[in-house]
Amino acid sequence: MSSALLQVKNLSARLGAAQLLFGIDFEAHAGEVVVLVGRNGAGKSTTLKAIMGLASEVSGTVMFSGQSIAGLEPHTIARLGLGYVPEERRIFTGLTVAENLEVGRIPSRSDTADAPRWSVDRVCELFPKLKEMLDRPGGQMSGGEQQMLTIARTLMGNPRAILLDEPSEGLAPIVVERIAESIQRLKRDGLCIVLSEQNTHFARAVADRAIVIERGCVTHAGGIELLEPTHP
Repeated sequence: MSSALLQVKNLSARLGAAQLLFGIDFEAHAGEVVVLVGRNGAGKSTTLKAIMGLASEVSGTVMFSGQSIAGLEPHTIARLGLGYVPEERRIFTGLTVAENLEVGRIPSRSDTADAPRWSVDRVCELFPKLKEMLDRPGGQMSGGEQQMLTIARTLMGNPRAILLDEPSEGLAPIVVERIAESIQRLKRDGLCIVLSEQNTHFARAVADRAIVIERGCVTHAGGIELLEPTHP
């Protein structure tokens, strides 16, 4: 396999006197989905935030596309091609779907041969429901529709990799299925995806490899078969 697009080595994080992460190690490649699995509070979301520059008191090495991004501001990391979809979604409820997408737009990195090209038309192909709602305020969307919008808005930044925090959380099964289909399509298009997830049924449906985190430590790492199947 070619060299990793995202490499995380000995990643640790603190919040005051509390140690949250203890030497997290993993890597992810283009066209691959890696899932961070664990119970609520295990450190999955903290790991993603630490990678994205959203956690304080972080140490360790984070390399993206051969460049160290440790200590950089989140907006700088995003412009380098690493997108982030937060669990809270954080859409602009007073803006329309089209305006939310425009907020996320970052010009394509034309100096990168494999730079993706995302437009409103293309994200609406991935999420056809959004095409019907371009003039609708974000505050009038369901939770599942808002999740689709948040992913689409991140794609408008033309990322080479995205971090997805609990993408299936609180969604109806039919919406979870659609999100899974979109992740599989993004993987086929060559995007590198790292997601945190408690739903092992969903994780097994989309991921190539699993990193199990317990109490801020990696306890298992390997193929997705290490996850016990559960009902959605």
